[in-house]
Amino acid sequence: MFTLPFHPLSARQENDRRDFLKKAGLGVLAMSFPFPKLPSYLEGVPMGIVVHSYAARWHSDSPSEKYPGFENALSLMEHCKEIGAGGVQTVVNGWATDFAKKVRDVREKTGLYLEGSIGLPKSKNEVAKFEAEVLAAKEAGASVLRTACLSGRRYVIFKTKSEYETFRTTAIESIELAEPIVRKHKMKLAVENHKDWTSKELAWIINNLGSEWVGVTLDFGNNVSFMETPEDVIQTLAPLAFSTHVKDMGIKNYHDGFLLSEVPLGEGIVDLKSAVELCKKHNPQINFSLEMITRDPLEIPVMKDSYWATFDHLSGLDVYRMERLMEENQFKGELPQVTGLSKEEQLAYEEKNVLACLQYSRSSLGLG
Repeated sequence: MFTLPFHPLSARQENDRRDFLKKAGLGVLAMSFPFPKLPSYLEGVPMGIVVHSYAARWHSDSPSEKYPGFENALSLMEHCKEIGAGGVQTVVNGWATDFAKKVRDVREKTGLYLEGSIGLPKSKNEVAKFEAEVLAAKEAGASVLRTACLSGRRYVIFKTKSEYETFRTTAIESIELAEPIVRKHKMKLAVENHKDWTSKELAWIINNLGSEWVGVTLDFGNNVSFMETPEDVIQTLAPLAFSTHVKDMGIKNYHDGFLLSEVPLGEGIVDLKSAVELCKKHNPQINFSLEMITRDPLEIPVMKDSYWATFDHLSGLDVYRMERLMEENQFKGELPQVTGLSKEEQLAYEEKNVLACLQYSRSSLGLG
């Protein structure tokens, strides 16, 4: 077992950070590296869909005729095939052997790739359940198992550094419990940067575990909420990535910091072409799975001291560089919002965003 060291900011760095935050207006993060033409070897499998892109439609009980709810992975896969997606990443939970075989049959019929989303064992008592889900996913033909260590947001859940350190220790123990199981069954486990780890923390964890069966699900946008640029996150984690959550991000000012939203691909701050190229360079077999969550913007309260309670990853120079980028890149127009929409309107908005992203992936990213 290993623990991740903390390196507190010096008094000077802390003063620099707060000074820059107070003096600079908050806007959007951006990346400045160029947009090269995608080489031909990046063309191939169309972009897939992460189940969370259909947060409104997944298990929906709405009586909508145009956007009926997805009861399970089977109906999700059928729809994704209809709209031209290349695969799905979906939750594996409670799949009996016969259901896993049904998923396999649909996967083989549609030609879609399949990635599972699975929970980590929190104790030795949960290892058997974890192994059963690994076997179900393998039976269905999943190529990768995405997982996350935290369901919420670090800067919201943890009020003190000691609270976070406790979580960090137990999370690493969970990964260590999972590793022998995925190694035994030769299944790749991919830990997402899920608003829990900074990119360097997650890279440290994976590298120190040293298992060929445990890597990363690289989310292109989550760590913007940690004031990390997408460029830095992608460059840090792409060498370890087994799977992806492709998204673009928009940011706008609000009184305590900035608002953060997934936006249709090509409308935000992520250099998607360079990100795709870098991921393919490190892992030519990697799939690109869309996670376009249509929801209200998230509040990132970086002007509050409580936000920084567990963070020490930014120097004064980091903050200065990011603040300059923010000033220059406010999102044009209104960020996506679902409050005030009827259920039918929300379902339609969700589908519109997914289809727009798939079209962009084909026309601009060479996927499909």
